Amino acid sequence: MSVPAAHRTVFLLGPERVEVRELPVPEPGPGDLLLRIEAATTCGTDVKVFRRGGHPRMLVVPGPFGHEMAGVVAASGPVPAGGAQRWRAGDRVVVANSAPCGACGPCERDRENLCADLEYLNGAFGQYLLVPRRFAERSTHRIPDGVPFEVASLSEPLACVLHGVDACGLREPSDVAVYGAGPIGLLFAAALRAEGHRVVIADPNPARLEAGRALGAAEGVRIERGGRQADLVRPLARQGGGFDAAVDATGVPEVWSDAIASVRPGGIVNLFGGCAPGTTVPLDTHRVHYSEITLKGVYHHRPATFARALELLARRAFDARVLLSAERPLEETEEALRSMMRKEALKVVIRPR
Repeated sequence: MSVPAAHRTVFLLGPERVEVRELPVPEPGPGDLLLRIEAATTCGTDVKVFRRGGHPRMLVVPGPFGHEMAGVVAASGPVPAGGAQRWRAGDRVVVANSAPCGACGPCERDRENLCADLEYLNGAFGQYLLVPRRFAERSTHRIPDGVPFEVASLSEPLACVLHGVDACGLREPSDVAVYGAGPIGLLFAAALRAEGHRVVIADPNPARLEAGRALGAAEGVRIERGGRQADLVRPLARQGGGFDAAVDATGVPEVWSDAIASVRPGGIVNLFGGCAPGTTVPLDTHRVHYSEITLKGVYHHRPATFARALELLARRAFDARVLLSAERPLEETEEALRSMMRKEALKVVIRPR
């Protein structure tokens, strides 16, 4: 496969500042891959990082931006001693944006998302990307036939959601409230429905509520921004007292409080949406204690949930294209993010060429 000498990639420079840079195409070392990106998708985390100008864990500014990607192996580095040739030029692959070490305590306990040496990969908004050996070995997956690149790119957010569904520990069909009908909240609705649960999704945007119903939510309830909306949502539970579980997919502290207020005694609250550093929420300690409310912080994805996500997309368990609002070239990445900020788009497909 012919590889050019240079390529274009989007760099995040600071709060709401990006630029397209031309860089030499990297040469893969032993065990590395060179990925020719065919499609990348924007996400709510990208918007949050764009607004804040960085992320405490995932990337260093200034640096390459974007983390949901799929493409074709353009080249592979020399096979390391004792290794095997797994990937070849022309293979269609999707690459997870993190790779655990596989040897620390959390990894040994199947909690690789908490790996003591978790490495991250950014640069999805570009034409080529060097995939380091650890990612090539542990975080690269072959795209099944018939799955478009842009759909395969959704494996990363869906993997996060499946990790979140697992964290809820729902052993039988349950009643679940999901706060936020952005891409993550909508994927929660789809994944929960695929497992047989009833979902009520809450959001201020009617179009997003309609998308939630299209992905399997039983009901959509329009709420106001700023919290104090639990009294609108809780009565929609099938039984008095609240939902079996509630998921926050907003990352807004006031909505965390609404999620906590929406569950029945013995209920589970999945605090999935990441709030800004330094924020706090008030807590009704009496209710949490005497009603045995379980509060769970949930972060990122695991290799097992990434593989399951790709399989779920391949068998078309739901119509993933509902999430893909538009397509834009690489040079319009900033406008793609701003269209999400204006609530005009759920996710945008970035085509590098």
